[in-house]
Amino acid sequence: MSLHRLTHVKIGVPNVGETVDYYEEFGLSRRADGVLATSDGGDQLKVTHAPTRRLVELGVGADDEDDLARIAVSLGQLGVPASRTGGVLRAREPAAGFGVALTVTDRLSQHPQPPTPYNGPGRIERYGRAPGVVRETPIRPRKLGHAVIGTRNLEATKAFFVDGLGFKVSDYIADQGVFLRCSADHHNVLAMQSKINYLHHTSWQVDDIDDIGRGAMSMLEGNPERHVWGLGRHHAGSNFFWYLKDPAGNFSEYYADMDCIPEDEIWEPEVLHGARGLFNWGPPPPPSFLEPEDLAALMIGAHSR
Repeated sequence: MSLHRLTHVKIGVPNVGETVDYYEEFGLSRRADGVLATSDGGDQLKVTHAPTRRLVELGVGADDEDDLARIAVSLGQLGVPASRTGGVLRAREPAAGFGVALTVTDRLSQHPQPPTPYNGPGRIERYGRAPGVVRETPIRPRKLGHAVIGTRNLEATKAFFVDGLGFKVSDYIADQGVFLRCSADHHNVLAMQSKINYLHHTSWQVDDIDDIGRGAMSMLEGNPERHVWGLGRHHAGSNFFWYLKDPAGNFSEYYADMDCIPEDEIWEPEVLHGARGLFNWGPPPPPSFLEPEDLAALMIGAHSR
C-alpha cells in the first residue's frame, strides 16, 4: 500500500485554549505554536477555532509523488477536485465536508519496546509487583491511530476513501459503518452513517492496557464528567479502549493492542452485527456514546449556516 499512516488531524472547536489544555493533560506535548505532538508520530493534533466542533482536516502519509499523481487521477474519476502543491495533495471529502491532505513523508518508525511481561497459568514472566502497578511516568501517547466520523452519506464517504484515496476495507458494521485502513493497523478511519456530519472521536496509541487504565484514571481524577466508556475490548480491531470527552464534546480514546494487517491476503473483512460491532467485552456503551448529547445542537448549527 502506497499510503502508510495518518499524519495528523485538525479539529475545529469554539473553545481552543481549553481544548488544547485538555489534550496536553491527555499526554500530548504542546509545541510553541499550539500544535500537539505524540512521542513517535510528531505533530499530530491541530486545534483551530470553529463555531461548533468539527473535523477540519485529516492528514494521510504517502510514499512518493507518483502516489499523489495516481490519487489525483482517481479522485478526478469520482468527480472530486484536488489541488497539488509540491508534496501535498488536497481534496475535500464530498459527503462529510472535511479536508484531506495527502503528504509525501517518511513512514513512521516505532522503536520496538520489550513486551510487557504478564504472568499466566504455568508461565512466570515477571517477579515482584507488576510493571503497570509501579510505573510513575506520565502517559505519552505514541501516535494517532484513527479517527471516527459520522457522515450523512456512508456510501459516498466510503467511495472517497476506497476508490479515491486507496484505503482498504477491514470490516463492516452491518450497513451502518465501515472500518478503513491506510496502514498495517486494522483501521485508521471508521465512517458511520449518521444524521449529521461530525467528528465522533480520535484514538491515540499507548503501550498496553495498564497505560490505558493509568491514563484514564489520571484524566478522571477531579473530573469524573470526562468519562464516556471503558475499560473494554473491541471486536473489530481487537484493541483495548477507554473513551473520555474533551471540553468541546469530542471523544478521545486511549487504545492498545490493535489488530495488524501487514498483507491483504491474510485478512477477510467481516460483517458485524449488534453489540459485536462495538465491543467484545466490557460495560455496554452508554447512549451518549452511540449518539452524542450535542448532536441536536450540531444539527441546528449546521442548518443555520
